[in-house]
Amino acid sequence: MINSDAQLRRAYDEFSLVLDPEVYEPLPDDWLIGITDVVSSTEAIRSGRYEDVNYAGASIIAALGNAWGSFDFPFVFRGDGAAFALPANGIMAATSALRDVAGFAKSDLHLDLRVGLVTVGEIRANGRDVRIARYAASESATYAMFAGGGLKWAERQIKNGCYLVKPGRYAMRPNLTGLSCDWAPFPSQRGEILSLLVEPRDDTSPEVFATLAKRVLGVFDAVPRRSHPLSGNMAVHRDGGKRVDAPRWSEVASNSDFRKFDDGLRLTLDCTPEQIDTVEAILVAARARGEVDFGLHRQSHGLMTCLVPSGSPDSHLHFLDGMGGGYAKAAEMMEEGALAVASHQPERPIRGSRDIA
Repeated sequence: MINSDAQLRRAYDEFSLVLDPEVYEPLPDDWLIGITDVVSSTEAIRSGRYEDVNYAGASIIAALGNAWGSFDFPFVFRGDGAAFALPANGIMAATSALRDVAGFAKSDLHLDLRVGLVTVGEIRANGRDVRIARYAASESATYAMFAGGGLKWAERQIKNGCYLVKPGRYAMRPNLTGLSCDWAPFPSQRGEILSLLVEPRDDTSPEVFATLAKRVLGVFDAVPRRSHPLSGNMAVHRDGGKRVDAPRWSEVASNSDFRKFDDGLRLTLDCTPEQIDTVEAILVAARARGEVDFGLHRQSHGLMTCLVPSGSPDSHLHFLDGMGGGYAKAAEMMEEGALAVASHQPERPIRGSRDIA
């Protein structure tokens, strides 16, 4: 059992290793899980507001890290939202940051950002878990991976109106120092930018899912740079026209979160159409066997939102998504594919649901 995030010291530098359920460690019952989600994100994306949606999605990571005074806590960027874990003594910082980013999204971006907070104990009382591992994308960028189904369950409950953090009486502007969307959209070099979500069904064992995930990754890893969407020799310009030198761009590419495990696979890749077709056939068969739900979306360009933590310029992090809808469109496809299955399953009763006033 982890007593503090600092205790989870080992970081795995091979992504395939974080597919092993044995490397994940449970969080204590009193830890907090925060969720943010842009309401009607697909409509905003359809109107061309990709960058606003991604900026709103990443805002809680910047706001909470700046308020907490450290970015050494587990978090994951999900395109149109994010999730994080914080120890119990962070409840005031978490609640304030969630309220502040929701207010910012409304006033500055004209987006509704749904925000919620729930303890790990309540998640476990409802039959799920929250376990984490660390993946070292590079020497200076480490990302948290989540397993146990707890984030997925918490997101579903918050979308249904449970565990919401309500607006405060006095709105404060969040401290978003270090968060930017300065990079121009980057084009596919191999054919298409793929946004892919794959999640296990409730009765699928972690071992079965890990085997399937490794098979999927094997298709993408069969090419140089493992379908990395940020090519090492790509000449990318900032929106202002500045050219980025090769060493700097190599650092950006290495520090990006193009693949992660968040109660399932969450990937942004640059692939050939044939690779995508192969993986889709694998996943269609797995869905027919009742093992997974999945969604994918193809687009011509990707987007990058960047975070440079205060005082740690070498630890710059880069959150990737697809420009044509990305994770939000992939999630929409996944929900549509799972709808028939979900309609035949009884809803589990929720224990201890409450909002934070």
